[in-house]
Amino acid sequence: MPNPVMTPPALEAGTLRITPLGGLGEVGRNMTVYEINGKLLVVDCGVLFPEEHQPGVDLILPDISKIEHRLGDIVAVVLTHGHEDHIGAVPYLLKRRENIPLIGSKLTLAFVEAKLKEHRIRPETRVVAEGDRITTGPFDLEFIAVNHSIPDALAVAIRTEAGLVIGTGDFKMDQLPLDGRITDLRAFARLGEEGVDLFMTDSTNAEVPGFTALEKDIGPVLERVIEKAPGKVVVASFSSHVHRVQQVLDAAQKNGRRVVLLGRSMVRNMKIASDLGYLTVPEGVLVDLKKSGDIPDERIVYMSTGSQGEPMAVLARMVNQEHQVEIGEKDTVILASSLIPGNENSVYRIINGLMKLGANVVHKGNAKVHVSGHASAGELMYCYNIVRPKNVMPIHGEYRHLIANAGVAIQTGVPQNRTIIGENGTVVDLVDGVARKVGQLEIDFIYVDGKSVGHVTDQDLSDRRTLAEEGFISVITVVETTMGQIISGPEIHAKGVAEDDRVFDNVKPQIADALEKAMKDGVTDPHALQQITRRTVGRWVGTKLRRKSLILPVVVVV
Repeated sequence: MPNPVMTPPALEAGTLRITPLGGLGEVGRNMTVYEINGKLLVVDCGVLFPEEHQPGVDLILPDISKIEHRLGDIVAVVLTHGHEDHIGAVPYLLKRRENIPLIGSKLTLAFVEAKLKEHRIRPETRVVAEGDRITTGPFDLEFIAVNHSIPDALAVAIRTEAGLVIGTGDFKMDQLPLDGRITDLRAFARLGEEGVDLFMTDSTNAEVPGFTALEKDIGPVLERVIEKAPGKVVVASFSSHVHRVQQVLDAAQKNGRRVVLLGRSMVRNMKIASDLGYLTVPEGVLVDLKKSGDIPDERIVYMSTGSQGEPMAVLARMVNQEHQVEIGEKDTVILASSLIPGNENSVYRIINGLMKLGANVVHKGNAKVHVSGHASAGELMYCYNIVRPKNVMPIHGEYRHLIANAGVAIQTGVPQNRTIIGENGTVVDLVDGVARKVGQLEIDFIYVDGKSVGHVTDQDLSDRRTLAEEGFISVITVVETTMGQIISGPEIHAKGVAEDDRVFDNVKPQIADALEKAMKDGVTDPHALQQITRRTVGRWVGTKLRRKSLILPVVVVV
């Protein structure tokens, strides 16, 4: 049960206030606001991808409206890494105030700048690397190398007069990473010796015991699958998963295959990664889609987007046979990514669709073609023992993940009353080494629907679900209210209803009787007559057809 809304008290000088606006109780739209002495620091600004019960929605943003009146007080936005769930909402924040400085690593900011270019925004950026320490407003920031499923990820230590906070961002402790860049446990230990007042840790994998498997174990599996594939190979992954693309490029080269990148974001991000030296492209392996027509199927690998079943992504279009790359019986499709909670049905629909086309589908459930980018319980325990924080607030994950993460912290000796299970909008104040909940804001979903931002309501989504599940019925009637007569109609048309329109012949006399009776009783307002029509049709459809269709009555008064 969500916490009741509770207005936090006025913030006292010297107290640090922490408010997550997204990312708690969900996997996505990560965003946390830190406030002290009238200034705000934002850490991450990501998006959440819609689920099936949110039809027509493209993206879901953190509740930026909660700081809309404080945009001038934001000293910077720190971006921990370049995944969409941490950077995807930056354009929508900067549209409100374009000159908010962005702080992040070289690759992260390169991904953000390319995204902002599409929105015609030229940001103020400041590149940082692990070991850097900078000051912005009342915040003293130190950056720590962490290992994740994308290069250049950073944790951030935030020092203020209220104390020291560490936010890990997304991280794991791969001891043999592909890029040789391990999570800097020495820095965590040093900060632990200094005294960490609040440790905010990634919870996504907290339910999984032990340690997350090594990224390097994936390469040989990909090589074997590609080696045995008789036809073309399609590998689907996140468009920012540089390590996975590197492994696919290497595996393709060893098997004498060329690689085609598919999907606008995939092509854009991998060009950036290659230009900056984070992706090593073997000579002669990469080929443009337009020039790949003469390459035999058994000599090609397509690296595509769509591993989460996104309806507009490349893989879904292949399943729907709406893409120029056609999937057939000799082909192999590899889903080289994790299954984000909420996407299960969409992904299984893609798998079933691919198998109907005859493809061999390889995924995490039947082969080791992906490892998580997040720390498992053993790694979290290791970190808690190193840092020895006074207070802990699990972040980044569904509620069950937060609970599991808190349980690990308590096992290592963090007192239960110093372990905060929050949700989006939970307001936490840190002062004198104690972190405590002081309020709960009501956090809304901000929907992006085409070019519309935030104007899609829950009622709109309910109407869309009704249209999809129950159909649409329009009723048009022309009346003359002075005489109380029906001139034309009722004329009924239905969409998304299995029955033929003729089935509505039985309800037309009921509509006419109801309207004529109302007009004789003095009802002449078109809106009132439309409501009578809606009620009459609704009762009949509910009783006879067992439906709750969306009904649009139109009454024209002449």
